[in-house]
Order: sequence, then structure tokens, then C-alpha cells
Amino acid sequence: MFELSLMCPENRVETLSDALDALDALSVSVEDADAQTDAEQALFGEPGMPAPKEGWQRSRVIALYETEAKAQESLALLQAQDFFADCKMLGIHELPEQDWVRLTQSQFTPVDITPDFWIVPTWHEPPAQARITIRLDPGLAFGTGTHPTTRMCLRWIAGQGRSDESQGARELGRVLDYGCGSGILAIGAAKHGAVDIDAVDIDDAAVRATILNAEANDVRLRAGLPDAVSGVYQTVLANILATPLKVLAPLLWSRVAPGGSLVLAGILERQADELKAAYAPYCQLTVTDQEDGWILMTARH
Repeated sequence: MFELSLMCPENRVETLSDALDALDALSVSVEDADAQTDAEQALFGEPGMPAPKEGWQRSRVIALYETEAKAQESLALLQAQDFFADCKMLGIHELPEQDWVRLTQSQFTPVDITPDFWIVPTWHEPPAQARITIRLDPGLAFGTGTHPTTRMCLRWIAGQGRSDESQGARELGRVLDYGCGSGILAIGAAKHGAVDIDAVDIDDAAVRATILNAEANDVRLRAGLPDAVSGVYQTVLANILATPLKVLAPLLWSRVAPGGSLVLAGILERQADELKAAYAPYCQLTVTDQEDGWILMTARH
């Protein structure tokens, strides 16, 4: 594996990245060339949404190729293009062979949600103190338990069903996981006693991931597209992002049964007032948890 490293200004990042992709690079990534210096710049963008800029003032663009010859050929073709005038080659370097599977696995270790509730990848043994576990490996769908939004939702779920399964079934009631991703919240609800669970997502891959993850955890739920939602629920969970949560306000609230709970995540601290305003016609949202700049907002019907 060989790494072709290039320097380019901000206004050439997208063009250069597209060209590398067209030249059959295995992958293309962009870094701040001034990272770890006084000139470093932060690009802020809501997770899952486009960044406000394509790159940094001085961007390092890195492309991976199978052979040095392919990297050299791509470089020669790029250097002949007009758009490459403001760019320069930093080097072509051979990367050491890696056991990429083992390297990826090493980045995912058991995650504690509460002292006795853990998310455990299949290649790890559960910790001795884990009384309740979700077996989950990283995949195409969002939700491995490492992100603060997922952790806060799972903590809320654990708080509702913490005594025993029968109490969990009473407290959580019928559950809707809207935007289920990997299905981790729906599975967490099942692990805490819920027995009537719908998990829906607009992404077919997420629905498939939820079904597989539920089977791997020996829990029962219904997974499908959003049109599978029916009736009202004692617990409505939505860990998405602030913008779609605002748009979905009337829909999500219409699914909360009297006496039920609405639980929203994917919200930054600075977005709290936006969400409160969006849901004000229906309910009063309050911040009930926070972690690393993210908040959990809930309301009771």
C-alpha cells in the first residue's frame, strides 16, 4: 500500500479529491496541514451534515494506492492539469503491512453505560460486573454505544427498567425507536424489560442491521421503514440530529401515549432553545442529561 500526499489550498480540495477518486485511489482523505500548530483551524459542522467549508486554507490531501506505480501515474496525470497549479506533491510513501481487522477491533472495547450495563463487541468477554450486556460490533449503521448521544439514551432506558424486567415492561411500555440505526436503543429497551418494540429507519441498511443485531442479542422486536409505525407508544426514542428532530416534532409527539415519555438526542447544548421552541406547541422539553457538549431532552405527555 502506498500513500500519495499532496498540499493544496482550500479552493482546490474538492476538485483534487474528485480527480483522485476518478484516478482509482482506494481512499482519499483531507487533513489540516497546520494541525498541531498555532495556525490550526477548526471546521465546525453538525454531525452528519456537510462542513461549512470543503477544507482548510492549507489542506493535506492523502490518497492510497495499491502500488507505487499507480501512485506515480496518478501524480503525473494530476500535474498536467491546470487546477494543479496551486498544489504540490509532498511525497509518496510505502505504508507498513497491517492486520486491519485486528487494528479496527482494537479501537472498540467494552463500553459501560451504567456499572452493570455494558455494550460489548463480540471479540471481547463481558466484564465481570456486567449484569446486562448488548453484544454489538461496529457496522454500517450508526450506534455502537461510544457516542454521548447513544450513551445518554441508554442511561435513560436503564433508569426506567433498573429494578427488574417486570418493572421495565411497566415503565417503558410499548417502545418506538425512530431512526434506529444499529437498533441499539431498541435492543437496550428489550434488555430492560420492554416486550412490544418497533424500530424504524429510512435506511434499508439500518433496518437490516437492526434485525441482525436483535437476533444476535436474542431479543424480539419489529424493524422496518417509518411507515411501519402504528398507534401510540409509552416510550418514543429519537436519536437523530437537531434539524430533523425539529421537522419531526408533530409526528413524534403524536406517537406518545398519554402518560408516556418522549426522549430526544443528537442535540448540541447550543441547540436546546431551538428544540424547546419547535416542540412548544406540543410539550415542554427539558434537558435531563448532558455529556461532552451533547444533551438529552425529554418530555412527559
